[in-house]
This record gives sequence, C-alpha cells and structure tokens, in this order.
Amino acid sequence: MDALVKYGLVDGQVEIRQTDEPECPSDRVLIGVRAAGVCGSDVHLWRNHQSWEINLPLVLGHEFSGEVVAVGADVDGVAPGDRVTCETAAKVCGRCSYCLGGAYNLCPNRLGYGALIDGAFTDIVVARPEILHPLPDGVSWEHAALTEPGCVAYNALVEKTDVRAGDLVVVQGPGPIGIMALQVARIQGAGTLVVLGTGADQARLDIAAELGADHVVNIEEEDPHALVQSLGDGFGADLVVDCTGHSAALQSGMEMVRPNGQITKIGWGPQPLNFNLDPLVQKAATLQGCFSHTFATWERVLTLLQTGQLNLDPVIGGLYPLTDWHEAFSAMECGASVKSVLVWN
Repeated sequence: MDALVKYGLVDGQVEIRQTDEPECPSDRVLIGVRAAGVCGSDVHLWRNHQSWEINLPLVLGHEFSGEVVAVGADVDGVAPGDRVTCETAAKVCGRCSYCLGGAYNLCPNRLGYGALIDGAFTDIVVARPEILHPLPDGVSWEHAALTEPGCVAYNALVEKTDVRAGDLVVVQGPGPIGIMALQVARIQGAGTLVVLGTGADQARLDIAAELGADHVVNIEEEDPHALVQSLGDGFGADLVVDCTGHSAALQSGMEMVRPNGQITKIGWGPQPLNFNLDPLVQKAATLQGCFSHTFATWERVLTLLQTGQLNLDPVIGGLYPLTDWHEAFSAMECGASVKSVLVWN
C-alpha cells in the first residue's frame, strides 16, 4: 500500500513508498484511513525542522479518521464498518503512575503516530481499541480528522488554563492550532480576542476575523504591544497563547501579559531563548506548558464538532489525494491554507 514516508534527516527527504499491509493483532483494530489532516509538525518534518525525537523511516501523519476494517479476536465493542477517529498515543506502557492516573498522554514510554511509530498517511493504520472514538452523526470524515488539533486547543485552554468570561486573550500564530485556540477561547467566554501573525499569514488572519477575532494584527506592520495596552484597563492580556514555537513569541508574550496573567505555550521550537525571564517573575505571571490530550478531551471536542461550536469549514483550505501531498504541504507552508486534508476514496 502507498505511504508517505520520511526517510532521512535532510530537508525534503519525504516521498511516497510502497509498504506492506499490516496484519491485525488479537488486541488491536485496523482502520482504513478516509481522511488525514496535515499538521504543522508534518511540514516541519518534511523540512527537517522538528525539535522532537523521531524514528526513521517513518510514515507521517497523526490526525485521521476512518472506517474499521478488521478487529482482533480479543477486542470487544468495535465492529467492522464503524466510523471512528483515533487518538495519537499509539502505544503507552499502561503501568506507570501517569497511565494509571489517567494522564497517559504523559507516559514516558508513549509512542505517538507519525513520530515514534508509523502514522496515518497511508491506507491502513493499526490502533488500540482504547483510543478509538465513534463519530457522531453529521460529522464528516474531513472534520473528524481534525479532532486532534481541536483537542490540543481544548487541553490548552480548558484543562490547563483558566479562561474567564470577559478575558483579554492574545493568540500568537494563526495556524491550525491558533485558529482552534481562538474558537475554544471564544466558547469559554473570552471578552476580547486578538490574533497575531505576519504578512505571510494574511489569508489566515482573515479567517481568524471571520471566526470571531476582534483584532487581527500583522506584527510586521503594527505594534501588537501597543494594541494590547490600549484594550481594557491597559494592564495587558489576561492570557497569551503561544501557538508559534518561536522564542521571540514567548519574549513578546511576557511583554503583553498582565501581572498575575498567564502564558500558555503550545508551539514547539528548537531555538534557544537568548533572553531574560525576569519579566515573568516581576509580573508573577504563570507560564504553562501543555501536551497532547486524553480520552475525555476527545469526547468533548467531538461534541463541539457535532454541535457546530467548532467551525471547521473556513479552516480546511483544500482536500488532496495522497499523491498530491506536496501541494497540500506547500499550501500550509506558505500560509495560503490553515489546514490541508488528505483524503482516500
């Protein structure tokens, strides 16, 4: 079967290769992929800009939905033909304090799809039944494939952050996670929403405005700090959400956050900081990291998709067959699209 494989640690060393169709272990399920979202991390892997551990060769992709095509002999509650989406924790140990406490996303032995184990840019994926979620009625394959980035935003803004009604929230970066974070902050009752990007992000900033941002700022043309200080009581943002991964964004966030405010960091990036963290101390502000998600997060986000509270129609910039992966990746890299989705018939 076809699979999109990263085969080396050089920019561009990604190609479609033939791989063997997997057998179904007794405790696993096989999913026939119907749609898979291209994550910004997939683009980073294509360019070899990742800042996390990976195994090579590697089938990329971790955001997907599909149809169950085979069920292991020891699996109950799942049947061929079920429409599902799947979490990213392909393997966890099941024995550590994090797994036993429900925070299996932080298991030190976790293997994630498209990073440490082959992912979803292929025809069939092997999955643990424990991480499958039936699709609600009315949720399309394409929308279901984007449950995962919705869960990243939900974990960050609901489970790790206290967003209160009326808060001034600044989202740095209008990529897929930034646009999801914008919508979750709106659902949480944020009072004023500001989304920051660059000139290359103009199309994405327009979508952010369409989805409820009160202010969208090209930071190459307008000073975001001055704007934030002009809003509300002038003390700064209650919450800054860093969806960029760039060190400069964290430095800027420390300037914009108000005393006793919070910075929630979602974006990954390999750059060193090269600046002082004293403003964080002086303001008694909180810097919160967040990673991945758990079962309950997925169930909540699927409800938001079913009810339309998470609007994905403006987010999906194009549907592409796997053979057109290069076009799909390029559309996201240049900022023309918030999210590209690969589709299978």
